[in-house]
Parts: sequence; structure tokens; C-alpha cells
Amino acid sequence: MIVTYRDVLRVTFPVFKLPSDNLEFTDGLLTLDGKIVDDKNMEGKTLGARRLQTYMKPLHPLRLAVLDLTGIIKQRERYFIDSKGIPFIYEKTRSCKLSYYRIKKVERKETASLLWLHGVRAPIKIPRPPFTEYRWAGILHLNKFPWLLYEFSEVKLKDSNRKV
Repeated sequence: MIVTYRDVLRVTFPVFKLPSDNLEFTDGLLTLDGKIVDDKNMEGKTLGARRLQTYMKPLHPLRLAVLDLTGIIKQRERYFIDSKGIPFIYEKTRSCKLSYYRIKKVERKETASLLWLHGVRAPIKIPRPPFTEYRWAGILHLNKFPWLLYEFSEVKLKDSNRKV
């Protein structure tokens, strides 16, 4: 399955990087270069639950969990598997402008924080407040509108383009 920024909602996060697309599905086992990635013969709705139950060895290590679209965009690799065990290729199809805005304030809420930026009307919901030394936030723009938080910075960086 090929996924782009437009249909990333089909993916269940977290996703895990795979080093290649040498995947093979045989008898309910998804293997990568001879190592087990997922055992569909086991009960469980998630990849992690099935990996914990399987007795098949060796398991392919899943070292890096990517938690959101920004994390996928920042990866050089294109091959991933989502937490339901569906492998996919992320294809970067569009170039977006990355602009930096000064952080106005951060409102702490119970389960998240709201990030207010100079020049952006609506706040951006973030899982945790940034470190106090970060004064700038890099925002990706889609169709000239602020779309996605890309990174935080201590100094204002030069505006650029990113392929998403």
C-alpha cells in the first residue's frame, strides 16, 4: 500500500521503520529478510500483541516508533509498518513551505498544551510544552495556510521548502 500526506489517516500510529521492502507473507507470517515481523496466526488486534505471543524466531527488531505524520516526513526511509501490522510505503508527493514563527505563549492543559504563535491566528495543539529555550516554531504550510508543526528552534531559521 502506498500512502501520501492526503491519505495518512488510513495508517494507525505509531508506525515502525523498516529497512527495506523485502517483505514476504507466507502461512500467516510476515517476514523481512528471513526474520519475523508479524505473526498473523496469533490472536491480537495490534502488531505488538501478536509479536509478544509468537513463538517463532528470530524476530526482526522494530527499533524506532514514529508517532505522527511529522515523524514520517522527517525520515529518509520510505518503508513502514503500522501498529495493526499493515506494511506501507510513504511517498513524498508535494513540496511545502517551512516558515518560522516566534512563540507567543504556551497554555498548559490537562492532557496537552496549546501553542500560540505570532502571525498565526489559531493555536496548535501539542502533546507537551517545548523547552523554555525554544523561542521559534517551524510550521509547514499547505496551500499557503499553516498546517503542521515541524520543529522547534532556539533561533529563527531561514524559511525553506520540505517535501511531504
